[in-house]
Amino acid sequence: MKKVFVFIAEGFEETEAIATIDVLRRGGLHVTTVSISEDYLVTGAHQITVLVDEKFSTTDFSDGELLVLPGGQPGADNLNSHIDLKRLIRQYYSAGKKIAAICAAPLVFGGLGLLNGKKATAYPGYEDRLEGATVLEQPVVEDGQIITGRGPGFALQFGVALVKALQGKKIADQVANGLLLNQ
Repeated sequence: MKKVFVFIAEGFEETEAIATIDVLRRGGLHVTTVSISEDYLVTGAHQITVLVDEKFSTTDFSDGELLVLPGGQPGADNLNSHIDLKRLIRQYYSAGKKIAAICAAPLVFGGLGLLNGKKATAYPGYEDRLEGATVLEQPVVEDGQIITGRGPGFALQFGVALVKALQGKKIADQVANGLLLNQ
């Protein structure tokens, strides 16, 4: 089963994190939620606290296929300030593995220079943080191994795009149909 890591930081956008995790699991992917702090309980931007599976400091990321960054504030800035996470993102990218971010979180990729010459999207007002990217006002943008989503209203579509990238169109369509997204 393909492994996906979803990073949860204080101030994360709850809808983006939970909806994406749900869709990925419906798509048959093994999803591990990872706190970037030393706490298993992480509180989101709207005061919803979640229990994550692992802590960054003790997780083995070697067999993953995809890293996912939910947005929200200050969640995205907290992700961006985590040096080891940024090192891991670079490793995955260099290895040709997929990386994904939604809402404000694509700013992490922009700051790393990974969006140079790529198409991407982000929450309105964060376009200038997508350094080097051609910014599109679309729900989800996939350019090579990078997938970006615009914001919480598109979290289900973002999740389905991630399923499609790892599991193929047939399974992604099954998940979308089960969620009534194709109605």
